[in-house]
Amino acid sequence: MDADELIRPPAAAVRRTDLLALTVDARRRVAEDVVLLSLVRTDGQPLPRWTPGAHIDVFVGGSAYVRQYSLCGDPRDDGRWDIAVLREQNGRGGSAAIHEKCLEGTTVWASPPVNHFPLREAGHVVLIAGGIGITPFLPIIGALERAGRSWELHYAGRKPDSMAFAAELDLWHGSRVRLYPKSKGRPLALANVLHRLPPGAAVYACGPARLLQEVDNRCQAAGVKPHMERFAAPARPEPDTGDEPESPFEVHLARTGVTILVEPGRSILDAAEAAGADVFGSCLEGVCGTCETRVLEGTPDHRDCVLEGSPTDTMMICVSRCKGSRLVLDA
Repeated sequence: MDADELIRPPAAAVRRTDLLALTVDARRRVAEDVVLLSLVRTDGQPLPRWTPGAHIDVFVGGSAYVRQYSLCGDPRDDGRWDIAVLREQNGRGGSAAIHEKCLEGTTVWASPPVNHFPLREAGHVVLIAGGIGITPFLPIIGALERAGRSWELHYAGRKPDSMAFAAELDLWHGSRVRLYPKSKGRPLALANVLHRLPPGAAVYACGPARLLQEVDNRCQAAGVKPHMERFAAPARPEPDTGDEPESPFEVHLARTGVTILVEPGRSILDAAEAAGADVFGSCLEGVCGTCETRVLEGTPDHRDCVLEGSPTDTMMICVSRCKGSRLVLDA
């Protein structure tokens, strides 16, 4: 079988013109059920630049979805991108396909980097990782070290063999790194980590939903807004609409030139796709940012985990809705 047949963009994404053909240049096991893939451009050209915290969308053969993987190499190297992929035992099959089919020489398709988890200025940086959530922190730690900034890492996992890059981090950074393998009776006690934050500290967290929820709760109690990279949407209460059900609203798709009605229970993304608009989504949970679309008129009701209600001229159309009766989108 031709390598191009193994991993290819799904038909729904073929219309995207930003996808890059990449070749798996090297592959190695870095932990139990975790492989590190080094990707280079198939045409030999330099890769787009990226900043610490960025991820790429990888299209898994024939799937209607893409998978997001944090770039964990050196952002100064425009010759290769490194991603670490955990084989999810209860996943939808994407990680299993990558583990089984992404051998050296295989072609994969990916998007340019997107960064919803950028490193910001702060007097001290606290990094909290759970499992494969360590990956975005590798280039972040590199950037912090090069800038001579103050930081600490708290990294939790099931057991030492499942904690990718743990040995290297411990060797290179010593007392800045604290490891919490549950099998060794060293659980991560967030109460101890977060109750002593120095003034002006920034908290970054990436990992399972339960860990991020606790980080969020404890940071809110401390008056600190954490920066989080999520794998899945957190459990959220239903929007407070009083006794009235959600109302339909109108969306004009400016580039497509059509107006659609979005009924309760249907997403803007779904309705726009049905109308032939050039839109695309991945997680369908407001987590990955793939469906971000520019708002030309109207007020969005943000329900995603990327923008988190921050003032913006864009919205995630897989979950967000309209606060009024009409939106105009650049789609």
